[in-house]
Amino acid sequence: MDTLTQIALGAAVGEAVMGRQIGRKALLWGGLFGTIPDLDVFVPLGNAVMDFTYHRAASHSLFVLALLTPLLVLLVNRIHPQHRDLTKRWAFMIYAVFVTHVLLDSFTTYGTQIFWPIDNTPVALSTIFIIDPLYTLPLLAGIIIALVSRNRGYAWNSAALVISTLYLAWTAGAKLHVDAQIEDALQQQQIEHRAVFTTPAPFNSLLWRAVVMDENGYYEGYYSVLDGDNNIPFRHYPSEKNLLAGLEDDWNTQRLQWFSKGFYSVRNEGNQVVISDLRMGYEPDYVFSFAVAELGNPHASAIRPVQLQPNRDWSLLEKIWARIWDRQVVLVAG
Repeated sequence: MDTLTQIALGAAVGEAVMGRQIGRKALLWGGLFGTIPDLDVFVPLGNAVMDFTYHRAASHSLFVLALLTPLLVLLVNRIHPQHRDLTKRWAFMIYAVFVTHVLLDSFTTYGTQIFWPIDNTPVALSTIFIIDPLYTLPLLAGIIIALVSRNRGYAWNSAALVISTLYLAWTAGAKLHVDAQIEDALQQQQIEHRAVFTTPAPFNSLLWRAVVMDENGYYEGYYSVLDGDNNIPFRHYPSEKNLLAGLEDDWNTQRLQWFSKGFYSVRNEGNQVVISDLRMGYEPDYVFSFAVAELGNPHASAIRPVQLQPNRDWSLLEKIWARIWDRQVVLVAG
């Protein structure tokens, strides 16, 4: 999730665990600890593909964070020696902030390697967009009330945590419904496929985007939970996977194929081979695209990967809002 949401969640958890013992300091420390797992974005890991695929790995591991917790307890005990009698509660609060951070990230598209190093597979439930105001706003409201009203702040903050958690549960239920509708639509339209990925459209959990992979490329379709039926128009786009010939042993290419869980496209751009992760973005603009090779004869040759910047069409956000309510709206960039 975005930084603001993780700060808000950390502050809310800090208040819930220690607000009655240490007052507003619980909000401050909870928010601070809520940012720590994401600090790995400032650590260069070798190249663009490594930076992309190793984010939310060791820094989001439940095991690594469990080892880090006692060190942070020592830190806060030095800063607040008057609260040394709360050492166990400090430890519980810090680890609770870490756990809620990584678990929330696990509900997003790219997920989290929460079991690193035992299992490096990202846990990605893909039920919530990385920025969702309906999840974040209740947390912010609870924090603000806790800051200005100590008498009722604890109760309001706890209520905000419950509301946000219920909303997260709603997104999980919505995804189950959407997945069933997508599968039914594919069967009705007799679309042969090998894998389906669904994710919420930006900033909401009513409109969902489906990526459907087949042998020649992929389909893209949108479904709103407010649609009366599942008559979903799917558009097919080719993927030039033949361009990857000769790159079977290239680590960056193999890493992107693994990390995307097979939901990727291949195209040539100029004289370069570009791999796009289809899970984030929309056709034809994807957030994470990498030039991994240069075209050659007979095959492409690997290069140091370069992340390409998407040409974001911000007008699509207006179309997304309209599509939630009106199935006649066509979501096409440009």
